[in-house]
Amino acid sequence: MTVLVTGASGMLGRAVAENLIDAGDEVRCFQRRPSGVPGATDVLGSIEDPAAIARAVDGCSAVIHLAAKVSFTGAPAEFERVNVDGTRHLLEAARRAGVTDVVQVSSPSVAHTGTSLVGASAGTADPGRARGDYARTKAAAELLALGASDPAFRVAAVRPHIVWGPGDTQLVERVIDRARAGRLPLLGGGRALIDTTYVDNAASAIVACLRRMDAAQGQALVVTNGEPRPIADLLAGMCRAGGVTPPSWSVPGAVARRAGAVIDQAWTRAGRRDEPPMTQFLAEQLSTAHWFDQRRTRAVLDWHPTVTIDEGFRRLADHYRT
Repeated sequence: MTVLVTGASGMLGRAVAENLIDAGDEVRCFQRRPSGVPGATDVLGSIEDPAAIARAVDGCSAVIHLAAKVSFTGAPAEFERVNVDGTRHLLEAARRAGVTDVVQVSSPSVAHTGTSLVGASAGTADPGRARGDYARTKAAAELLALGASDPAFRVAAVRPHIVWGPGDTQLVERVIDRARAGRLPLLGGGRALIDTTYVDNAASAIVACLRRMDAAQGQALVVTNGEPRPIADLLAGMCRAGGVTPPSWSVPGAVARRAGAVIDQAWTRAGRRDEPPMTQFLAEQLSTAHWFDQRRTRAVLDWHPTVTIDEGFRRLADHYRT
């Protein structure tokens, strides 16, 4: 089939596009700069531009939508334009173009209200209770996408949780840079159990969702490695792979959450665009457990992860050595 992948210049989008190409699909990538994916056709443009979206989706039979504004800072209206309006424009253009299947790549944060999630199910996206503009607008976008699903235009949502791997600038690079500078504390001793997803596993699950749309349509499915680890162990593995000393100093989680709330307000008042040292959302993510029951996801998608956390750390270390 001919598949449009939005946001293919990012780590996960690139992995999805490569997975499809390896399987023999024709892949078209849509983003603001060249994707660099060998064998794919690039269509450059913004997810905020309906005309550019229409050009990109013309002639495609399926869409995998990853393009999003992912940040701890920024104007609420910008998150709304990219994550909600962009999704709406894409769904409308896809339906007009005769696309039959859409995979909306979402996030477990759409149903996370700041408390621990222990062996949790996916839950329903809740824009009113989601923490921060990213989670709020991704929740609204997921509801919009799933609400558009019908037998002739099948939509499913995949929520990969904390995706990481070689070339990751969103998480791994920040962890290593902060650890190197001595600015990476463990919150609450780093004891909270957290699920993560190695990038190859996240990509294969997203593609599996496209192949299994008969079973997945209309549903939201959380995807993880299914190997919850204490956050201290995860951070240590990333740091060692990058050749830096893991963090050893700790801050109480409640203190970090209060400090994050204050910093959020200060950054907003100052109109700053750089990433703050801590936010309330980040403090909650680093100090509360969030791991998920994967049985339903694996049954619906007929999928299992193939790269373990430890193998992922080895691949990450190889990446930094070379």
